[in-house]
Amino acid sequence: QVQLVESGGGLVQAGGSLRLSCAASGRTFSTYAMGWFRQAPGKEREFVADISWSGGTTYYADSVKGRFTISRDNAKNTVYLQMHSLRPEDTAVYYCAAKKSGPIGVRTTVGYDYWGQGTQVTVSS
Repeated sequence: QVQLVESGGGLVQAGGSLRLSCAASGRTFSTYAMGWFRQAPGKEREFVADISWSGGTTYYADSVKGRFTISRDNAKNTVYLQMHSLRPEDTAVYYCAAKKSGPIGVRTTVGYDYWGQGTQVTVSS
């Protein structure tokens, strides 16, 4: 079992940056693929990025390519989402998730076994 806790959200002006962190518990963390998703009020939860267990492969939603970077530090049991050039449309609750098995890059919540509580990101215009 993996437990996930996100942090780093907040209020930022358009064009600004934030770095989200997701701290994971569980000795098998390094074997899990990890993903970031977001959900705005009244919207479906959508894929943002994910990363393989080794960190060697990453995928991004088209809307965040070139602006966001997902990374992980398995020694610290932590996955990160570095966000630059934030836009008002990035406003959402951001969730990290862990996938025990299965492919990444499929851009869906399906297959993710564990979820954090979410952290709010608000981008003002």
